[in-house]
Parts: sequence; C-alpha cells; structure tokens
Amino acid sequence: MFNRNDSTSTPSLEEITNSVNNPLWEDFCTYMHQQYHAKPEFTFSKCSWEYGWNIKFKKGSKSLCTVYPRENFFVLKVVIGKKEKDRFENALPSFCDEIRQIYEETKEGNGQRWLMIPIEDDGKVYADAKTIIDWRSK
Repeated sequence: MFNRNDSTSTPSLEEITNSVNNPLWEDFCTYMHQQYHAKPEFTFSKCSWEYGWNIKFKKGSKSLCTVYPRENFFVLKVVIGKKEKDRFENALPSFCDEIRQIYEETKEGNGQRWLMIPIEDDGKVYADAKTIIDWRSK
C-alpha cells in the first residue's frame, strides 16, 4: 500500500489500484483512456485542502478531472466552470440527489465550483460524474 502523503515516492498505478481496492477504479481508468485517450498523471499536492498524491486526467492540455484515492473508494474533483455553468444548472434536476446536493453545497469562486464527488459504487453518482466529465471534454 502506498503512502498518500509521502512526496518522495511516486506511487505506481498498481499501488493506487490496490489501495483504492474498488473495481470502479479500474473501470474508470479504462473509461478515461477509451473515451478521451487520457492517461493517469500522478501529481503531489502540498495544498492543505487535499494534501498528498492525486491523479489528473487530461484531454490534450484540458483538465477533465482529478482523482483523490481513498481506501475502498475514490473522490473525483470535477470543475464546473463558466462555460459549463448554465448548461449544468439547467440540467441539474436530471442529476441524482447526491450530485445536486454536492453542487448546492459547493461554494463558487472565480465563477467556478469544484465538485468533490465520492465514487463508491456503480450507481447514479458514477454515471452522472461521467456525464459531467463529458461536458468538460467539449
């Protein structure tokens, strides 16, 4: 198991997979590669908000999402920016309760909301998170 807070040792994808210990992690990595040709990019954040290793997925130079590995699940950070805001808010009623709640509880800064979406099972939250990522890709 990797140490999420050890900046001196970059974890491998296998170590992250073993730590997350959730089949959705592998499913998500496969989805991001097949859908957007995005490969995981490991970065270490010294930010007090989310200190430690995270994984970024980009389409070209555009950031699609950042993943924060946890034990038995992972958290997706997806930014709703100025370009996505109106479309997202119009579609908000179609999203599951959890996504709506996350959006409503997330403060806006510089015209953006950084949604932190926990992915624990293959339900509506996971499907909605992929829809939001798809909007970011366009």
